[in-house]
Amino acid sequence: MSIPLRQKVRVGAYLMSQRLRHIDKFPLVLQLEPLYQCNLECAGCGKIQHPDDILRRRLTVQQCIDAIEECGAPVVSIAGGEPLVHKEIGQIVGALLERKKFVYLCTNAILMENKLDLFKPNPYFAWSIHMDGLKDRHDASVCRDGVFDKAVAAIKEAKSRGFRVTTNTTFFTQDDATSVRDVLDFLNDDLKVDNMQISPAYAYEKAPDQDHFMGVERTRAIFKEAFADGRRKKWRLNHSPLFLDFLEGKVDFSCTAWGIPCYSIFGWQRPCYLLSDGYVGSYKELLETTEWEKYGRGRNPKCANCMAHCGYEPTAVMSTMGSLRESLRAAVAH
Repeated sequence: MSIPLRQKVRVGAYLMSQRLRHIDKFPLVLQLEPLYQCNLECAGCGKIQHPDDILRRRLTVQQCIDAIEECGAPVVSIAGGEPLVHKEIGQIVGALLERKKFVYLCTNAILMENKLDLFKPNPYFAWSIHMDGLKDRHDASVCRDGVFDKAVAAIKEAKSRGFRVTTNTTFFTQDDATSVRDVLDFLNDDLKVDNMQISPAYAYEKAPDQDHFMGVERTRAIFKEAFADGRRKKWRLNHSPLFLDFLEGKVDFSCTAWGIPCYSIFGWQRPCYLLSDGYVGSYKELLETTEWEKYGRGRNPKCANCMAHCGYEPTAVMSTMGSLRESLRAAVAH
């Protein structure tokens, strides 16, 4: 199974309620960034290039609670920075779980084994571990040797304790169909993680490495080849079938960045967590004052090569809900 049945049912009911209320813009996932500080300096990251006074800032537990209650998204992805650096991360996760939110805690896993005791297995909770390739490729991506081995050890320990473990893999120009297949085979068959999320990299303006972000045509070619021979059906991918179709160029979508809003130490970021065109103080203001029609491929040069999940997975999900055929296809997807 791809997305857990409990989550499919809850999110499906949520989507139906929005449709019945004739609400056209609503959040599917809250991207919560309680800090920007990280214990890595990845070349492709645009979140850690802030001065020290910014990197020392933290969202409080109450600010995190207020953000999810304000927007009402059924799913929360806690990112950063490195969330496990936050001294109150256990309390933040606990507060969101009390509210029956599906929580994905993103981490590079360096601190994970030492922090596992802060958490308990819960059907609403999952680890989301960054795995940007096999050992050499991953360690090169995060600019530090030994991180891949730490992540593998943390995954095994978390699974042995009964946690749900997912992964998040970003692909760059150094990747090809073979490297995509190799890492997904390893995560799916060897480590047996519960689900895997994949995305072509986005060209952060502040990222030190500006030379290895895939364009649209290369992205489609790589995923079309990687998914050939029915390969994608055997992987436990945490995506809708239509988003996977989108990655390999079978369908195209417009961007609906409002589907995965981002709340950070600066407030609500517009239009999405990848592209920063300012911040506002409330989710209502984000929805009502952002000129959404100016974003997406063909509308904004900064979006020209973006095929990231934060803009296009919500579109795929809503397209799925609007089609009985696609809804049935998603319901039985493996």
